[in-house]
Amino acid sequence: MEESKEFLSIKSWAEEDRPREKLLLKGKSSLSDAELIAILLRTGVTGSSALDIAKKILHRVNGDLNELGKLTVSDIKKLEKGIGETKSITIVAALELGRRRQSSEVREKPVIRSSKDSFEYIYPEVADLPHEEFYVLYLNKSNKVLTHKNISTGGVSGTIADTKIILKGAIELLASSIIAVHNHPSGNVSPSQSDIDLTKRLKEAAKMMDVNLLDHLIIGEKKYYSFSDSGML
Repeated sequence: MEESKEFLSIKSWAEEDRPREKLLLKGKSSLSDAELIAILLRTGVTGSSALDIAKKILHRVNGDLNELGKLTVSDIKKLEKGIGETKSITIVAALELGRRRQSSEVREKPVIRSSKDSFEYIYPEVADLPHEEFYVLYLNKSNKVLTHKNISTGGVSGTIADTKIILKGAIELLASSIIAVHNHPSGNVSPSQSDIDLTKRLKEAAKMMDVNLLDHLIIGEKKYYSFSDSGML
């Protein structure tokens, strides 16, 4: 569809149609994703309003805020003409706040009763990562999460988890059980042979320290593989 050649700035619109004014008049839930991004951008450029640019940004990521959340400041600057460093930083910061809010909400129930509980607890930490990271959840006798730790950070295709470091954390916290977690940026959650071998080694080592390995999760985008659910433990 050909875009209109006539340009009208946001200030010339009816007040109820301006994103900031619309938020005040009708509430935040009344705004579209594009309108919320337009508020972050604050201003447009010659020939395009902030809302025009916001719509183009969303178009570049197929309207998927999760995809937008994975982009760096540099990536966002390249999406559309008129997006400088300040606007890009603002968008990245806003999306990170949203991720942290989700993380806080998940942690209101830090008792693990299933693989789904483990997934919901840790997913905000790894949701948008372009590389692999390995985490461990440390639990007490009641399966309440004492804390979680980032054990290692790797590249796109893998990371290394040191069994000694994992169990050192369990001893220091007097944890009764642990849950291993790592992400696959590719989205494929099928375990590799190295994932299987690591799980076996970790289970055996943990047992010697009187620590129970409850599960090992492999996380992709909005999905996961559980060694426990799959009978691999």
